[in-house]
Amino acid sequence: MSWLDGISLTTTLLILVLVVIPISFAVFLYFYDRRQKQHAILRNYPVLGRMRYMLEKTGPELRQYLFNADHEGKPFNREEYLQMVLPGKYLNSIIGFGSKRNFEEPGYYLRNAFFTKQNEEMRVDNGELITTMRYRVDEDNLFSRKEHREELHTLPWLLPEEDAIVIGPNCEHPFHVRSLLGQSGMSYGALGEHAITALSKGIGMAKEAWMNTGEGGLSPYHLAGDAHIIAQIGSGLFGFRTEEGEFSWERLREKAEIPQVKAFEIKLAQGAKMRGGHVEGEKVTEEIAKIRNVVPYTTINSPNRFKQFSDYPTLFDFIEKIRDRGGKPVGIKIVIGGKEDAEELASFMHETGKGPDFISLDGAEGGSGATYRDLADSVGLPLKSALVLLDDALRKYEVRDEVKIIASGKITTPDKAAIALAMGADLVQVARGFMISVGCIMAERCHTNECPAGVATTDKNLQRGLVVEEKKYRVTNYILTMREGLFRIAAAAGIDSPTKFERHHVVYKDERGRVFPIE
Repeated sequence: MSWLDGISLTTTLLILVLVVIPISFAVFLYFYDRRQKQHAILRNYPVLGRMRYMLEKTGPELRQYLFNADHEGKPFNREEYLQMVLPGKYLNSIIGFGSKRNFEEPGYYLRNAFFTKQNEEMRVDNGELITTMRYRVDEDNLFSRKEHREELHTLPWLLPEEDAIVIGPNCEHPFHVRSLLGQSGMSYGALGEHAITALSKGIGMAKEAWMNTGEGGLSPYHLAGDAHIIAQIGSGLFGFRTEEGEFSWERLREKAEIPQVKAFEIKLAQGAKMRGGHVEGEKVTEEIAKIRNVVPYTTINSPNRFKQFSDYPTLFDFIEKIRDRGGKPVGIKIVIGGKEDAEELASFMHETGKGPDFISLDGAEGGSGATYRDLADSVGLPLKSALVLLDDALRKYEVRDEVKIIASGKITTPDKAAIALAMGADLVQVARGFMISVGCIMAERCHTNECPAGVATTDKNLQRGLVVEEKKYRVTNYILTMREGLFRIAAAAGIDSPTKFERHHVVYKDERGRVFPIE
């Protein structure tokens, strides 16, 4: 009887699985890598080189979850990420012990008043409560966490009707805005139907808030809730084009007749890309193609600019035609590159008496589902610099009262929103904050159709993870937390409404502790 007879079948299988197969596989990789000609590291260091590439591949996740400190990592660090996640889930933004901000670094600060406003002194409409759902933590241990969801009736934190921001007061149908916060442009196609539906329903439940369709056109999912809609028109004319790619006035009128559509926005530029949009062909389903009036499963690259205009006179004529035929306010989305750009726009508005009803000003720090790194990193000015230039130019040429400014570009918390309002904005809008509210984990796979959270994808299997009934409440809660925070900061600044923020409410502290006013 040999020693092999004493080895059980289970032991034999274990040896096979744990020893023989791995060694055989390693030998195979060794000879395979030695012969391949593409990778020098694998050719010189077979097997070990494979370990290098595995670590490199998992590096972003390892850094995000294990090695980066709370204030490290881009485009949002862990602390910034949680400032968007936690209010949406728990309807709470209270912290303990103290701020984690590095006060030695240069940055912007809001001036507090010696004599702040009481809550009952604030000009706010909290008359009609909003019904939402939030989570409560029951148990939070090392190996277990239990929480339950509960219904809640909470305050809306809206502007009173008499304080509403009126966009296009001379239009047939002006847009009265009572929520200082809305959603910036995100297209159906870049995001899937589950994400767009959750956003629409959540924004609608928050009352009076708006969502921007992005350049992909108006879809049934944008209309699924009761959100106000700003219908964006991009250079590709998606949703507003004929089969030949020309602008369709008939489709414009169709959109204008929808009660939820409150305004139109002509997208000239975006912070992350000074060009037309890009959508991979695999994301362009038959439904998306029908909405955009393009060929299904074909990669879409919008033109760098509109063919309908090429200068201010032709742009302003285009704006006038849309306003006249649609009867609703018309705005432009832009990025400022310098003082001269802002002044040229303002001076032409002054000379002609024409122009947009609102300007959506995006900063270079704005995001996108797909763009080129060189454009995202270095083209266009960041929001804070651009806001001051645009506001100054409009005031210099005495047209500031004729146009409203909507600011966007990493405005994800109430204090950032308050700073933007103080530096010249009338309203603020957010994109990635809303994406994170519906489940985005910043995997940076938006352009691949492989978003693991089911947000920036049209893949049906991946979208299963995004449950609309759950995520819509997180969107509502995020908006409510942002609006409440704006009123809280306004009270601390000694003003009775966030609409009264001005530049003197913000100061800049440099790395040496010196304080400068915003001029």
